[in-house]
Amino acid sequence: MAATARQRGLALRPHAKTHKSLEIARRQLANGAAGLTVATVSEAEVFADGGFDDLFIAYPIWPSEERARRLRALADRVRLSVGVDSMESAVALAARVGRLDVLVEVDSGHHRSGVPPKEAELVMAAAERAGHTVRGVFTFPGHAYGPGQRLEAVKDEARALRRAKTAAVRSGGSTPTAAMTEAGDLTEIRPGVYVFGDAQQVELGNCTFDDVALTVAATVVSRRDGHVIVDAGSKVLGADRLPWASGFGRLPDYPQARIVALSEHHATIEMWQEPALGDQLRIAPNHVCATVNLADELIVERAGREIDRWPVDARGANT
Repeated sequence: MAATARQRGLALRPHAKTHKSLEIARRQLANGAAGLTVATVSEAEVFADGGFDDLFIAYPIWPSEERARRLRALADRVRLSVGVDSMESAVALAARVGRLDVLVEVDSGHHRSGVPPKEAELVMAAAERAGHTVRGVFTFPGHAYGPGQRLEAVKDEARALRRAKTAAVRSGGSTPTAAMTEAGDLTEIRPGVYVFGDAQQVELGNCTFDDVALTVAATVVSRRDGHVIVDAGSKVLGADRLPWASGFGRLPDYPQARIVALSEHHATIEMWQEPALGDQLRIAPNHVCATVNLADELIVERAGREIDRWPVDARGANT
């Protein structure tokens, strides 16, 4: 990903909500990342405590009294940028936190948060009048997370950000779209999932099982009629399953197998080959970001042997 960004003349600001790990973030910066993206104030606090000094909270923050206090403390010790997507939030941030570096979120087709592209300049102007330094605009082309949607999402993203002609920073990009993003309409990309890969990315055709770096080790605890039950349910894998997904995760070593049911502590796997009780299976979760947030540590292996353990430093940092 770092090489892709360099070749295309784009800054890389990876989204640390995927890995929540100081160790992995250090490696990303060592490979040329310009800074980090985070999703929450508490994630920013963890990475600031870990020595990272260039953080973008890519979220339309509404400053409650407590959150405003925490933002002021962060802005005093790191280069902090935050997202806004309304005139009201820009004014509230100025009143309760003070001057900040902000980026205005634009809806490029995902239809979650963000202003319509035609309103981006208006919100940028309002943020400047409130006293903020407006660094630019950002978007998330999340509708690329669907079969056959990548190219259209890339085009939508470019059209949306192009409307903010005066923006110095035009930040976008996701793991599905990064390889198709060109400099010009964008100046920066913020992919997150690429660092591990997951079952969704495999089924979208964005990577192969050989590219998936994180799997859950699950033990077979029961067997019946072409199904096995393992000890990794929604409290380990996460419960995400998009409508087009083939199951609740995938088994890289058994590509024909399907996880057909998930409960809190059980996954039911339909497979022709039936492992023995006690066998360990590798499961690539559907959405790796959610899975990591459920774990205390990452076990690092090389050639099947454990070589290190890295804490999930920002586990539970969701406020």
